[in-house]
Amino acid sequence: MASARLLVLSAVLVPLIRSQPNQSSPQAPVPPHAGAEQPPVGTDDLSFPWSRLRLPRYIVPLHYRILLQPDLTNLSFTGSVQIQIDVQNNTNWVVLHSKRLQISRATILDHKLSRLSEQVLPVLHNPSHEQIGIFSPRVLSTGQKYFLYIEFSSELADGFYGFYRSSYRTSTGETRTLASTHFEPTSARMAFPCFDEPSFKANFSVRIRRSPEYISLSNMPVIKTLEVGDGLLEDWFAPSVQMSTYLVAFVICDFKSVTATTSSGVKVSIYAAPEKWQQTHYALEVAVKMLDFYEKYFNIRYPLPKQDLIAIPDFQSGAMENWGLTTYRETSLLFDPLTSSVSDKLWVTMVIGHELAHQWFGNLVTMDWWNDIWLNEGFARYMEYISVEATYPELKVEEYLLHTCFAAVGHDSLNSSRPISSPADNPTQIKEMFDTVSYDKGACVLHMLRHFLTDEVFQSGIVRYLRKYSYRNARNRDLWDSLISTCSEEDFISGKHCYTSSQSAKNAYLFAGEHMDLVAMMNTWTLQKGVPLVTVSRKGSRLLLRQDRFLRTVLPSDPLWPTLQQGFLWHIPLTYKTDASSSIHRHLMTTHTDSIDVGEDVGWVKVNTDMTGYYVVHYEDDGWDVMTKLLRENHTALSYKDRTHLIHNAFQLVTAGHLPIFKALDLIGYLLLETHTVPLLEGLGYLETFYHIIEKRNEPEMMHSLGVYILQFFRAVIDQQTWSDSGSVSERRLRSEVLALACHLDDAPCVEQARLHFKGWLQSNGTLSLPTDVAETVFAVGARDDSGWVSLLHAYNISLSAAQKEKILFALTRSRDADKLQRLLELGLEGKVIRLQDLSSVILMVSRNPQGHHLAWNFVKENWDSLVQRLQLGSFCMRNIIIGTTGQFSFPEELTEVQSFFHSIKEQVSQLRAAQLALDNVKKNVRWVKRNLEPLRNWLTEKLQ
Repeated sequence: MASARLLVLSAVLVPLIRSQPNQSSPQAPVPPHAGAEQPPVGTDDLSFPWSRLRLPRYIVPLHYRILLQPDLTNLSFTGSVQIQIDVQNNTNWVVLHSKRLQISRATILDHKLSRLSEQVLPVLHNPSHEQIGIFSPRVLSTGQKYFLYIEFSSELADGFYGFYRSSYRTSTGETRTLASTHFEPTSARMAFPCFDEPSFKANFSVRIRRSPEYISLSNMPVIKTLEVGDGLLEDWFAPSVQMSTYLVAFVICDFKSVTATTSSGVKVSIYAAPEKWQQTHYALEVAVKMLDFYEKYFNIRYPLPKQDLIAIPDFQSGAMENWGLTTYRETSLLFDPLTSSVSDKLWVTMVIGHELAHQWFGNLVTMDWWNDIWLNEGFARYMEYISVEATYPELKVEEYLLHTCFAAVGHDSLNSSRPISSPADNPTQIKEMFDTVSYDKGACVLHMLRHFLTDEVFQSGIVRYLRKYSYRNARNRDLWDSLISTCSEEDFISGKHCYTSSQSAKNAYLFAGEHMDLVAMMNTWTLQKGVPLVTVSRKGSRLLLRQDRFLRTVLPSDPLWPTLQQGFLWHIPLTYKTDASSSIHRHLMTTHTDSIDVGEDVGWVKVNTDMTGYYVVHYEDDGWDVMTKLLRENHTALSYKDRTHLIHNAFQLVTAGHLPIFKALDLIGYLLLETHTVPLLEGLGYLETFYHIIEKRNEPEMMHSLGVYILQFFRAVIDQQTWSDSGSVSERRLRSEVLALACHLDDAPCVEQARLHFKGWLQSNGTLSLPTDVAETVFAVGARDDSGWVSLLHAYNISLSAAQKEKILFALTRSRDADKLQRLLELGLEGKVIRLQDLSSVILMVSRNPQGHHLAWNFVKENWDSLVQRLQLGSFCMRNIIIGTTGQFSFPEELTEVQSFFHSIKEQVSQLRAAQLALDNVKKNVRWVKRNLEPLRNWLTEKLQ
């Protein structure tokens, strides 16, 4: 429905012409009568002037003045925006983004704010490109600045993007409404017409009208508040620094806050719903520490006067780095000592570390286009580890970095992976860029680079990058150039890092005594997909090396193998240790085959020390037997990271067909001697994965045998666990995981202990605080019977702790009753008891339950259109649903069914990389079962005799 003043909005749609992200847009056509006003034109006489997804470059926004008036009763908003624009080519047209906004008026003013034309300006829409074109009868001249003024209105969005509505319920049952924003990557255009691409940086002055019972927040502090009639107040926010549209944010709510100040005077506040205010104190402590740390590490002051962090009740992702107003899921910001576990604490700390790192990586320096989103997300993911290690060493965050890299390898060893830097044109493709490759592989490649360059060179290089490109946009190459130019004049003379200043431009670095080309090296990691497999064998004193592309979906014996290997070559900074010295040795491998002299006396060689390099290692001939012997006889000769890396590589090689499964299983036999949490959990994790696959194949005998073996093998570890929150972070993490698995395997002592705790919790009417590290396991056992499940659903409904709700929801999905699982799926889709933000998690958790395995998949097929509408096609939620629900399929018939469903929605699937990843995953599982199920059965029979 439109107001009386609404112009005709029909658009003449033109064929799509895709522009490459790195191409500059063509010049606008010069109009025939430059300078003179054209006769009045109707929209019927005009066709949309632009055919590309990317906006033309001939108009640049300089400053936005935004006024918004949300109506939280009618769930709508009205607004206006005045954009100062710089015209760089004569034109009659201004083309910018707008999505689902009703434009009621558009005017163009000159630099003195006088109207260029008395005519009503025609506004054309191109909905498929989310663009509007505004026609000016008077030519906009090159080199001149103008003001574009637009009035608009819209509904507050139903979902998680744009300017959307959210709500929360008080303990008395009252529902309260708020409005919040989430613009990344392409949704600022849903809140106000704008040039919604990251390279169009501008300043933003925001005004928000509100009722007195609410507060409003934006990127900058409020500088004044005026009464404007009708009982409304208008908050004026200070003009922002130059930034991209996706970082603009505003929230209108009735939240409470806690505040503190950093050592440099930045005001930090944490906002949450009033009854959750007590859960904000830990986040405040973390945010202040983190901002202090980053200012020192980057040697660049945080440029805004304040940093607000706010917990939004409805939020799809983990958090969002809007400059000065970071928004979070409640589970990512709130910490309740009575219900939050040590893992919850680490998560909150890491997410805050991630979002505050973005204030520099992403906000201060922004990628030029979404193809390089890893420059934002890979850095922020890696800085989580650097910042938390520095500020909260007791959380042992370094123990988690390996798993980030393992996740990246798992994704990257499927043929459907992508390069870190990949083309992305439309909004769906752009959303899909926020994936394991950008975050986890990006972080692991940076980790490799840091160890390769040394901490000092890496840090000074990224500081140079941040300084050089402050308030600007950057590309891959700009980062490498910043790291290269760390060479000083002394270095030029001494040859320490560079030969000469002229050769410095060629990126010459010294590594393992060899000068190398940094840009050429890093291009092999960012511009080609995949992960290398380094195969190692011994021949006398020499270590023979070969690199191939590591693939888990195609065997070397397959006809496709040579084609899928063609053209892949990495510059690999190899590291290795031997039994002959405690030194870490280095070698740069830039060819398909290579060799290193390690000496005749060396007994063992462990390649990829502490997994600082992003590559898989295969020890050919008797190499794995040597490693197995070393672990059994003297496992502490290797670091816990090296031991974990060996376990991971061995089982990955089994999946890829390079190693028999019994070799990997024999390798983890040493775990009876292991005392470190990380390798213990790595070995246990693979056995658990096998158990879950067999559990879903209706193989009760084999399932029983593997369960018995796991419980026998890890009996001592299980029996050592206490049902408490005592011990170090590592010990508490081990307790959580080991007891969860033991109870899942129906270990009698574990189940009995969990039942006792659950009974006590029920009798206390939920007032008893369970040990937080085992609460999830207690709830999961309690949910096995009808009355326990119903009690938990009630507790879920009334709990004010997001951490506790998450644990209860997991437990509810562990029910062995298919009807209860179906009810959870329906509650998730309904979005009242279980919020829509948690729907993808519910589907995923139900799919991991043997009773819910096909239930979840059928639910996705039946409700596909509704899921796409609510969660958006390229979102990480849809990606998790697609890959997660099919992730443990292992029958050929299941593969056929998935292929058939994807074919039925091929128009949507053609846009989704996630669909191909899901198919690759199922193919991998089918192959794994075909190759390994019988050998595993035989191995178990032998072990249990």
